[in-house]
Amino acid sequence: MDNNIFHNKILMITLLVWGIAQSVKVILGVIREKRFNFKWLIGTGGMPSSHAAGASALALTCGLEAGFTSIIFALATVFALVTMFDAQGVRRSAGEQAAILNQILDDMYWKGKIESNRLIELIGHTPLQVLIGSILGIILSYIFYKIW
Repeated sequence: MDNNIFHNKILMITLLVWGIAQSVKVILGVIREKRFNFKWLIGTGGMPSSHAAGASALALTCGLEAGFTSIIFALATVFALVTMFDAQGVRRSAGEQAAILNQILDDMYWKGKIESNRLIELIGHTPLQVLIGSILGIILSYIFYKIW
């Protein structure tokens, strides 16, 4: 039995796809804003969704490895769906609420009544960011699975 974690094809492909999606997000941010922001590398939100890319890659590679009728594929698929729903639903709503609260804090600060740290606003994804991330994850994981 091989206990080297780096020989786990599914894990390595999933992490590679996630890393590529996160890198694409950073590159697009640099192109858009003409500067580098370290938060893009480790943060959440933005195009494409690396959450959706990684979760889709995990589901597809589990299906390719264990079969699309396996329990492992079913678990990975449900995990991917929950992850993508959360990325564009709950976390996006929390980000929108943070933006509103930050505006309220700005208004209060400039009137001299409160001093507070700003909340993180970019924590979720739009449905398009999730869709593109998922497509990216499926395509890349299929390619990597076939050549691995």
